[in-house]
Amino acid sequence: MTTLRIADGRVLRPDHAVERADVLVDQAAGEIREVGGDVAAGDEVLDADGGLVIPGLVNAHTHVAMTLLRGYADDKPLDAWLQEDIWPVEAELTPEDVRAGARLGILEMLKSGTTAFADMYFHVPEIAAAVEESGIRAVLGHTAITVGKDEETARADCRESLDVARELQGAADGRISTTFQPHSLTTVGEKYLREFVPEAREAGLALTFHANETTGEVEPLVEEHGERPLGYADDAGLLGESDFLAHGVHTDATEHELLAERGTAVIHCPASNMKLASGMAPVQAMRDAGVTVGLGTDGAASNNDLSLFDEMRDAAMLGKLAAGDASAVDADAVVEMATRGGADALGIDAGRIEAGAAADLAVVDLDAPHLTPAHDLVSHLAYAVTGSDVRHTVCEGQVLVRDREVTTLDEERVLADAREHAAALIDRAES
Repeated sequence: MTTLRIADGRVLRPDHAVERADVLVDQAAGEIREVGGDVAAGDEVLDADGGLVIPGLVNAHTHVAMTLLRGYADDKPLDAWLQEDIWPVEAELTPEDVRAGARLGILEMLKSGTTAFADMYFHVPEIAAAVEESGIRAVLGHTAITVGKDEETARADCRESLDVARELQGAADGRISTTFQPHSLTTVGEKYLREFVPEAREAGLALTFHANETTGEVEPLVEEHGERPLGYADDAGLLGESDFLAHGVHTDATEHELLAERGTAVIHCPASNMKLASGMAPVQAMRDAGVTVGLGTDGAASNNDLSLFDEMRDAAMLGKLAAGDASAVDADAVVEMATRGGADALGIDAGRIEAGAAADLAVVDLDAPHLTPAHDLVSHLAYAVTGSDVRHTVCEGQVLVRDREVTTLDEERVLADAREHAAALIDRAES
């Protein structure tokens, strides 16, 4: 057994108390072994002096390879943005493009303290290869869409989502888990849900999908089925205790009660929801109802970065506006959503610093002007810390970022490849 001691810093404990302590990690098991002032010396030491050790952040909903489209199409509503800009370019994506975009997104996330992410996309083996190379943790899947396709093609897309999930489950030495992914309740027909969801359940797969993101996704389902979207989803078997849905912007109290009863989590994506004018999710109402809420950046094409620190601040600010209450979605809430909330949603035993939890951690420097004075470090995490304040990132006990340098990826090469692939992709799409 080799051990890593994260030494001489302050530690954010599960109850969000902050104390001076060291963290001892069993690197072979990828778990936290001890937290305290008198832990063993450790075979390797990671200096946290002047910093705060926090649980690794969990980006619980993104489309990581969309980093290649960062800034390509901005300032348009969701439907037009997808149909006129994003989908036509995505039709030109090659597997090599997806790997280049995934490596860029993972690089960005690691440098800003994210240790796990959940992704919805395609060419998923390329994303899995980037995950394996980088050392990050991920929940992956192929996203199926049936709308606008003939029956054979639609069924093949759903079948691919199942096959990819089965094939990649447990890959990257267990750091990859998978989900069955119908894209949304309006882009996958009911008959396909009725056919493939039971098969996913038989395979032991969790489900993730987009839901209630815009009013345009809610109203057609209410008109056609005479019930709210999540009632329809429940009838189709999509709401289980291991499942999680993205957005949930236009949800009501009956849907919150249903989610809490089923144990289905919601991943809040405030920056994307604001940028696309999708609306303000009732996060405080969800949490009050007992719904597990995590945070996600969505893709870099609609955010335009993958920093969970930015997302925490956005979630707190937007949550107060949505509730009309300055005390709603407070600092404690958003820090919990970015750590344990996301980990719980994804089924990862992480998001907290205590013995037995996964050793997914980040160290945040506290000596910057924008973090001075340090009256309340939880407040700083929610409102003042930026991704560039992250000094170290550790996933499953392995140091992936040391003194702001990624240890598993060649940063210059990742950036150069991403620029090259992005330029060629846009040339193909616009020619």
